[in-house]
Amino acid sequence: MPRWLTRTLVVMVCGLLWLIAHHQSAPLAATSTGAAEACNALMVPKDLDDAVQTEQSAAPFRMGEATITPLAAFSVAGRILGKEHYSLDRGAKYAPIDLALGWGPMSQPGIADRLHVWQSGRWYRYRWGNEGPPMPPVEMATHSANMHMVPADANALKGLQHARTGQMVRVDGWLISITGDDGFRWSSSLTRGDVGAGACELVLVCTVEQR
Repeated sequence: MPRWLTRTLVVMVCGLLWLIAHHQSAPLAATSTGAAEACNALMVPKDLDDAVQTEQSAAPFRMGEATITPLAAFSVAGRILGKEHYSLDRGAKYAPIDLALGWGPMSQPGIADRLHVWQSGRWYRYRWGNEGPPMPPVEMATHSANMHMVPADANALKGLQHARTGQMVRVDGWLISITGDDGFRWSSSLTRGDVGAGACELVLVCTVEQR
């Protein structure tokens, strides 16, 4: 095969993979009146500079071929440490975007600059250089998390798409669990102090505000 043809095919394949990874169709929740009702029922803190979970309630609702159960109201104001798109795994039709967020001390200017952050396989990881961690590692672990974002409507999806690493954002919504008719299960952590498997938040995103 001529080299020019090989290079052309490689470029075409790479472009197709990029389009698959970054193309986002309308979120499933946008077709669900239950998602809109849950967002309408949400009561959010007026002022926020942290991650806040409250014991509000909203009715379960259907999203595609799954039942979504709101577990707790959730609001977070923090800095985007990383952003990753997903389109091929089981959860992508619900949560097409993950945001690694740092709040409280992890959102302070300059902290993220001292970390190398990466995301893959629905995990968020970081490491620091020879100068050492920018704060005690336990504080870093308990003031940051990889959050799987389930947009409640087209506006929420647009807000997530426009969000950029390094920005400060506020996200209001619900921590949820997803139970698929085929047995698929995905549930949010309900504490900010956990680490490792199961420690990520699964968030029905009602609003995204860039700061």
